[in-house]
Amino acid sequence: MRADDVPQDKSSTYAGHKKLLYAQGQDGQYQGVQSTGWDVEATATLDAVAQFELWAEQARSEVIAGAKSPLYFHMYDCRMDLPLLCQLTGIWRWRVKRHFNPRHFVRLNESVLQRYAEAMDRPVTYIQSLPEKPE
Repeated sequence: MRADDVPQDKSSTYAGHKKLLYAQGQDGQYQGVQSTGWDVEATATLDAVAQFELWAEQARSEVIAGAKSPLYFHMYDCRMDLPLLCQLTGIWRWRVKRHFNPRHFVRLNESVLQRYAEAMDRPVTYIQSLPEKPE
């Protein structure tokens, strides 16, 4: 992309900030160019956020039904998926999936809960329960 073609659509997802992109300048060399956003990128971002909100609501229902632990809800509420949660905590996938089971989740020791809490940037006590649904 040429520096003159970098989108400047004042994206709502940037919240007034700018993003650094690299584009070819007049001399053919790559250079940093500030962008205020791109409508297509904003649409994709908003769609992804909406999808995580939908998954969080579905997860909330499963937690209320007793089929999943609060960890399952908090993963989606923090806009994470299973691979990302595993990567951030350093816990193997099969163990994280096991912790989605309420029986196993309630028996987790403090150090494992702390790893989840740090990954989600929330207190341990918060991830141990399901928060009230916002109105």
